[in-house]
Amino acid sequence: MVCECWRCGVERDSPVVLAPVWDWGWAFDEKAYLSSKLLKAGEDPYRQHAFNQLESDKLSSDRPIRDTRHYRCTSVRYDPDLPATSLIITFHNEARSTLLRTVKSVLNRTPPSLIQEIILVDDFSSDPEDCQLLTKIPKVKCLRNTRREGLIRSRVRGAEVATADILTFLDSHCEVNSEWLQPMLQRVKEDYTRVVSPIIDVISLDNFAYLAASADLRGGFDWSLHFKWEQIPIEQKMSRTDPTQSIRTPVIAGGIFVIDKSWFNHLGKYDTQMDIWGGENFELSFRVWMCGGSLEIVPCSRVGHVFRKRHPYDFPEGNALTYIKNTKRTAEVWMDEYKQYYYEARPSAIGKSFGSVAERVEQRRKLNCKSFQWYLENVYPELKVPEKELIPGIIRQGGNCLESWAQDTTGSMLAGMGNCKGTVNNPPVTQVRWASA
Repeated sequence: MVCECWRCGVERDSPVVLAPVWDWGWAFDEKAYLSSKLLKAGEDPYRQHAFNQLESDKLSSDRPIRDTRHYRCTSVRYDPDLPATSLIITFHNEARSTLLRTVKSVLNRTPPSLIQEIILVDDFSSDPEDCQLLTKIPKVKCLRNTRREGLIRSRVRGAEVATADILTFLDSHCEVNSEWLQPMLQRVKEDYTRVVSPIIDVISLDNFAYLAASADLRGGFDWSLHFKWEQIPIEQKMSRTDPTQSIRTPVIAGGIFVIDKSWFNHLGKYDTQMDIWGGENFELSFRVWMCGGSLEIVPCSRVGHVFRKRHPYDFPEGNALTYIKNTKRTAEVWMDEYKQYYYEARPSAIGKSFGSVAERVEQRRKLNCKSFQWYLENVYPELKVPEKELIPGIIRQGGNCLESWAQDTTGSMLAGMGNCKGTVNNPPVTQVRWASA
């Protein structure tokens, strides 16, 4: 099989095919559920969902997929008393074939004892039966919003009614792989402040082929708060002698992760003033790291996901303005003085409305969270601070700046030569005195 995505890794020579393991002897008219929403002849298969619905509809709801894990993952053993989890899947006008395949893959490839419930949050889809009919499947529950709320508020609603101590958030166009849940539950059981994500394999939006993603990637971003997959730093890669070892990541993609419910609540859930989709993964990631937790990618957990090139749904204020509002809220609450680089990288955000962040700022204060400079120094030192060639009142020499930093008792201004403001600061190494005016 030819890899069709830059995130894909090397195909295994002898793939293990994963078939369903549950007995689906209970009553659910799958054919009737799917047939009412099949494409009509001549319809554009990409128009409604931004992926090839025709190919999705052709596939079995419980198709076998390859085991894309490293072979050493098959020998890892997990605690026999892992906690059960509530799965929360939000969707808005999802294709029935992909939604059903997401649910069935979870039930087919997860020990029943680990699934407390599967909570589907229908974010005001056009047809309420997309969700309601699936409640005939064991462990599936349906919540339907009475208006369009978006991913963030829908996830919070699902989390609030979840009855398990562990929450698992999953997108509605996924297929989970073998033993996908156990390694993530193990890590959270060992430390409840961990927030863990799987390696996210690629399901082709064109032909729905299941493709292995590289195991050497982590989540990163630039100053415009644009998420990107990036190679693990060479030092971290060289120190990882065990391919089953978890990977520290500065941010998570946000679509699929496991978190302790009490920790999720303690941290402040999500910022529910954010709209629809976008930016919430940065806000959560900064909050986890800066307030005492950690983020990991667990290599022995694999989940396939359909990555699309456009959003198939509407944003009430438009895609761009919604993303700006959400990321501005993140920058204003969490990035301290470094938010200037966000505005420089995304000048269209300047002057745009983003609502009040007073409650989120107070939440950060109560949690006694660390600074964004700490985050840069300890979590993401690879994110380079842009250099300023000309800054009024500052004399630059190479990577150092002569900057004012205090007044003495005579009124004279003290200055220091050291790393420039906005970088990871060291104490000034040279002090000089400026006469006051």
